[in-house]
Amino acid sequence: MSRHETKPSWLRVRVPPSTSREVMSVINKKSLHTVCVEAKCPNQMECFAKGQATFLLLGPSCTRRCTFCAVDKTPVHPPDSNEPAQLAQAIAKMELSYCVLTMVTRDDLCDGGALHITKTIKEIRNLCPAIEMELLISDLNGNRDALDMILRTAPEVVNHNVETVPRLYPDVRPQADYKRSLDLLARVHSVDPQITTKSGMMLGLGETRGEILSTMDDLRKAECQLLTLGQ
Repeated sequence: MSRHETKPSWLRVRVPPSTSREVMSVINKKSLHTVCVEAKCPNQMECFAKGQATFLLLGPSCTRRCTFCAVDKTPVHPPDSNEPAQLAQAIAKMELSYCVLTMVTRDDLCDGGALHITKTIKEIRNLCPAIEMELLISDLNGNRDALDMILRTAPEVVNHNVETVPRLYPDVRPQADYKRSLDLLARVHSVDPQITTKSGMMLGLGETRGEILSTMDDLRKAECQLLTLGQ
């Protein structure tokens, strides 16, 4: 297609502005962060228009320097003690029946931010007792006590992404550890088999078909029940 030809209609997604403005208004008024915005997701407005957002806890900056991620790498700040209550109020305002909470990695905190996550979940359940929750958490630097603290809140789904095959970790996730991620997923299932375990991988980073299948085998051995594959 030359640059003068008409672009296909499916290339541009028209978003109803009212719903997206409502979601953004709630997020901004409560001074909350979303991975949608911080990670510069190209689909964020489409999701906002459907009343969907993935909340990002513990600030907009991360202590890790994964090469694939657009989340800010500037110095982090202490956790905002108002965030748990503000997020719970926002979720109640949006009348969500299912929410996804994710977090930046906070290697500067002794528990990786687990106490803050736990407080947030309790605040949400107090206002929205029927809500179901999915957590996308960091590896908490291998801190099992911190993980167990989060698991005691009994989220419906715990997601931790391995992101790529082990050979590519030095380039893609230089501060992460493949086995540590697998161990986290295995422990979730061991501590509470009622929690659904989930992980995700990116494709197109130079991995081979055999490496993908081998990683899938490792995830199954770690009792991972759901897997997403993306780009």
